[in-house]
Amino acid sequence: MVFLQYLVAAAAFLLLDSIWLKSMSGFYRKNLGGQLADKPNFVYAAVFYLIYIAGIVLFAVQPSLAAQSWGAALGYGAALGFFAYATYDLTNASTLKRWPAVVVVIDLAWGTVLTALITLTTYLVFA
Repeated sequence: MVFLQYLVAAAAFLLLDSIWLKSMSGFYRKNLGGQLADKPNFVYAAVFYLIYIAGIVLFAVQPSLAAQSWGAALGYGAALGFFAYATYDLTNASTLKRWPAVVVVIDLAWGTVLTALITLTTYLVFA
């Protein structure tokens, strides 16, 4: 069952995040400029997705299903997304020469909403 939850979460994540990245590429290019690679390193991207989706299932979907609560799904997902994206964005802001506050805010909001939606979607499929 966990493997199926992983597949549902992965499909939803890849769909939503690809829409986000395509629609927001201009925003990231404008605000991060020369720091961005000409094209993403898809090996690292794939490793991130594999690990992060496992984290969503383990730390957000599973507790939500145990609680039998869609509200818990939103809450656990939002919290996980907030903590994970805060780690990424605030570390970049503190260690890189240029990581604008607007990128921190937008990216952190996206990670929070994205992870909440993925968790809720997966919860609803399996509840």
